[in-house]
Amino acid sequence: MHFDLIVIGMGLSGLMAAKTASEAGQKILIIGKGMGSLSLFSNTIDVLGTISKAMNMEPHVQTTDTNPKSPWGKHPVPEDQFAHRQVSGPLGTGMHDGLSQWVKDRPKHPYSKVGLDRIKEALSSYISLFPPPYSFQTVGNGNCLIPTGLGTLRPTYLIPITMVAGTSLKERDGLIVGFKGFKDFYADYVADQLNCRGLTLSLSKTFNKEITATALSRLMENEPFRETIGREIKEKLHGETRVGLPALLGVRESWKVKKDLEEIIGAEIFEIPILPPSIPGMRIFNRFKEWLIQKGVTFLLGHFISKTILKGKRCEGVHVHNPPVSYLYSADRYILATGRFVGGGLVANEKKIFEPIFNLPITQPESREDWFRKSFFDDLSHSVHQAGILTDSSFRAINEKGEVILENVWVAGSILSNHHSVDEKSREGIEIATGYMAAKEALKHGA
Repeated sequence: MHFDLIVIGMGLSGLMAAKTASEAGQKILIIGKGMGSLSLFSNTIDVLGTISKAMNMEPHVQTTDTNPKSPWGKHPVPEDQFAHRQVSGPLGTGMHDGLSQWVKDRPKHPYSKVGLDRIKEALSSYISLFPPPYSFQTVGNGNCLIPTGLGTLRPTYLIPITMVAGTSLKERDGLIVGFKGFKDFYADYVADQLNCRGLTLSLSKTFNKEITATALSRLMENEPFRETIGREIKEKLHGETRVGLPALLGVRESWKVKKDLEEIIGAEIFEIPILPPSIPGMRIFNRFKEWLIQKGVTFLLGHFISKTILKGKRCEGVHVHNPPVSYLYSADRYILATGRFVGGGLVANEKKIFEPIFNLPITQPESREDWFRKSFFDDLSHSVHQAGILTDSSFRAINEKGEVILENVWVAGSILSNHHSVDEKSREGIEIATGYMAAKEALKHGA
């Protein structure tokens, strides 16, 4: 029951920490109540969505000729300024320059503590886990714009191969396809915003009136089902060369589903991110889990920590509750990567926000009245979203005096303070970079 490292949390930051440590030959235990936010929100990898010139193709020349008030479906940069090009490596020049400035301007931000070189290493490590045929890639020299289930264009950085064709969608050249009974995606509405055509296919009567995302994803992995809908779509084409579907092309072999449909239909297929659950997020989790288990990492999925054993400035062990019994696990080092409110990493009562496992101090407004602004859609972010754990440069929690609280516990992911990943569109990037860095820092310290 003793390990070199125990990772608490199975979100992207915890998985990255486990991967990084396992590559160094460490004996790892990872504990989590679930998949974190991967199964909810993650479709692509956001690194920093607020940098300027968030474009989906690289311009012939650098330009500021953008129209931020472009209507939905219109690209903010004139199309004649673009040239298609794939950029290899973890950071295109646009993202590199944007992050460089971001780090300089925000010395307390998690990215600043990681540093640009380590961010590159972390992203490279993540990319290496997804070789072809289901790979993650950049399009252009910075962010690309992908269609969403609302018909908007959203900036993001690394996208799976199943979404690439959507980044260069042109007016009236796309057919957006939905399914009758699937209420989380309205093809006609999305198509109207993107200036394309919409199509809603009827499914077999055996599915009654409603069908879920997970059920549709399983159906997509069924070859006869793919052939049926592929033929129907082909018959409805009016010269379009691209077909957009909700991001449901299977959990295990989405690249094969995409390829088969393209051969049947005779057009490029692309996935459109939709409401939770996130099937692409499940693919990410499954890939990590499969790889980590092969490396000998011990998984405790569906478990939660009921108690920690602290002695001075060290954690000596954790009690993991699995009704009706509780087990004790110990390690030389620990990484806390439990996320924010959704994952239970942060908990709020009537007066304050607290961290429930180690009771680490949380940076937060003095009064609960200051958690939120008067308007929900205020231009400035709500203070509650920046609450989190303050750490030193090596990602160990510190108190208000700057003193390390627990010498063998490191913190990673969205639970960290001094960022607002929702507004920044940086959540996955922060989780990947800090999970990687926390493990690297932990490995520097002996037992």
